[in-house]
Amino acid sequence: MQTIFEKNPPAQWAIDQSLADTKRACFWIDDVAATAARYEPLRTSRFADDVVVGGGYAGLWTAIKLKTLHPERQVVLLEAKRVGWAASGRNGGFCEASITHGEPNAESRWPDETDQLRRLGYENLDAIERFINEHHLDVEFERTGQLSVANEPYQLDWLGESADPLVETLDTAQVQARIASPTFLGGEFSPRENANLHPAKLAAELARHAASIGVDIYEHSRVLHLSGQSDEPLVLETEAGTVTADRVALCTNVFPSLLKRFTFHTVPVYDYVLMTEPLSDEQLASIGWQGREGLADMANQFHYSRLTRDNRILWGGYDAVYFAGGRIRNEYEDRIESHRRLASHFFTTFPQLAGVKFTHRWAGVIDTSPRFCAIWGQAYGGRVQYVAGFTGLGVGATHFAADVIVDRLDGRMTERTELAMVKEIPLPFPPEPLASAGIQLTRWSRDQADHSGGKRNILLKTLDALGLGFDS
Repeated sequence: MQTIFEKNPPAQWAIDQSLADTKRACFWIDDVAATAARYEPLRTSRFADDVVVGGGYAGLWTAIKLKTLHPERQVVLLEAKRVGWAASGRNGGFCEASITHGEPNAESRWPDETDQLRRLGYENLDAIERFINEHHLDVEFERTGQLSVANEPYQLDWLGESADPLVETLDTAQVQARIASPTFLGGEFSPRENANLHPAKLAAELARHAASIGVDIYEHSRVLHLSGQSDEPLVLETEAGTVTADRVALCTNVFPSLLKRFTFHTVPVYDYVLMTEPLSDEQLASIGWQGREGLADMANQFHYSRLTRDNRILWGGYDAVYFAGGRIRNEYEDRIESHRRLASHFFTTFPQLAGVKFTHRWAGVIDTSPRFCAIWGQAYGGRVQYVAGFTGLGVGATHFAADVIVDRLDGRMTERTELAMVKEIPLPFPPEPLASAGIQLTRWSRDQADHSGGKRNILLKTLDALGLGFDS
């Protein structure tokens, strides 16, 4: 069975023309390159009360919360390159309420906590919105909601399954009235589920706020080693010096953990993205999109899309690629076959935009966990706290994760810390070459499901039964 994208491909010349002048760079990071603050490297050894490793969202939120709760303490943030340069600065710019990578994932793993996790997710997104407004962060925040669309007839059977009372089911006419595409057969709209924002601006603004309240930020200060005894200060070694600290928060996302016990709890998966030139008024009118909703489709290999402030269209997803060996390399970001496939699917979805060009193409590496949402851990008697594994939906969930880390560092038992999702640590991925074989077979199976009316093969059914499957 062919998908709609294989049945109705655009002309090859249209794809060639759209990609002819693209820049291989992240639009968001390009956009803040001239304005984002720079922070000096650590050049000597020093003491700190609390050290945060990692200058992405999870690390920045953690540093801000630690310093806000304990203004008298010295809080240091160490970043290996630049604040927000990796996943936090190059994602799709969706800030979703879900902290479990979607409600189906929560229902399959923690059915007794699903309603609680949904409520906490909404409260978390509300808290992010309040913080941005209270501190006047210029991050292009728009609480637009989320539109999920069915591109294939079998996906219509999935509509109306959400237990979330805020979700509205849309027929063909209703979804077309929101965004006009010949591939959209129906959909669901969740008005409070999503906000759009500028991801690189969010990283830059969080860093600016952190520095303004007294967090010491050091860029180009990669931590090489963490050590310590149970009754002695912790020591973090960098290339230029050491930081001795009472407590440490590890927020290194997809990059290797400083704790060997978590080496196999995430794997790097590459995601690919295109950004169009700004649409003219006539082009935008041809697709509608007056609500500026976040957009995604319901396939296993799904696309995501949204409008920017100047009415560009970001178009990403579908190809989620794991490279054998689980390595992170710059050359993996330049995969023209993925960007050509995305361009083809774009013009199948929006044929009325024929002639639009893409200005930027890029990729980012996702920290995929075995359960497709964040995993927390600890070491050294709880003085080291750790989180990773957001699996591509961490813009909002990192804020919740930071709350958990700070609760646990401070020794507080809260509703958050007592969640099964927080307390449980899943089985790790197997080492290579088993990891590569298993991931590629699972990816192939999900693709086959998209080509078989959504029917899941024995592998996917087995993974579902074990709580290892994932319904996008």
